[in-house]
Amino acid sequence: MDLLLMSDTHLPVRAKALPAELLDLVPRADVVLHAGDWVDTATLDLLEARARRLVGVFGNNDGPDLRARLPEVAYAELGGLRFGVVHETGPAQGRERRCAERFPDLDVLVFGHSHIPWDSVAGDRLRLLNPGSPTDRRRQPYCTYMTVRVARGRLAEVRLHRLSRPDRERRSDA
Repeated sequence: MDLLLMSDTHLPVRAKALPAELLDLVPRADVVLHAGDWVDTATLDLLEARARRLVGVFGNNDGPDLRARLPEVAYAELGGLRFGVVHETGPAQGRERRCAERFPDLDVLVFGHSHIPWDSVAGDRLRLLNPGSPTDRRRQPYCTYMTVRVARGRLAEVRLHRLSRPDRERRSDA
């Protein structure tokens, strides 16, 4: 099972559209996970139309229209693993402990908010993944997203992908 992870797209505030490289992967992934801060409903509409399956949550920058359509926390069993998606997990210091306590039944937690890629393990079981942002790199050298392959009930591959800059030419409704 192939997963595509993204967060903090902030469209059209931080970029005019999703990067073409990322948008091209959406229909190929078995599941697309978005950890919030969409900002516009057009991006949600686009991913719902193109993704085989979409699991998403709202973020702190998402207004009432997105909050009406998305949960604060989403759960899905994918390839035999229990996934959760949430936007905010608090400060980096103590994140593993807090998340392990808040989500004791999960195998993988995908989160966003910081725009900083993250891959760690809480205790010996909960994998924490933040794909960064494909449109707003903030203090990072690159915009990023993640791909994950799930096989035989485990994470067989987790890969962080770097984008040199947001694709400002391609329209998100193309």
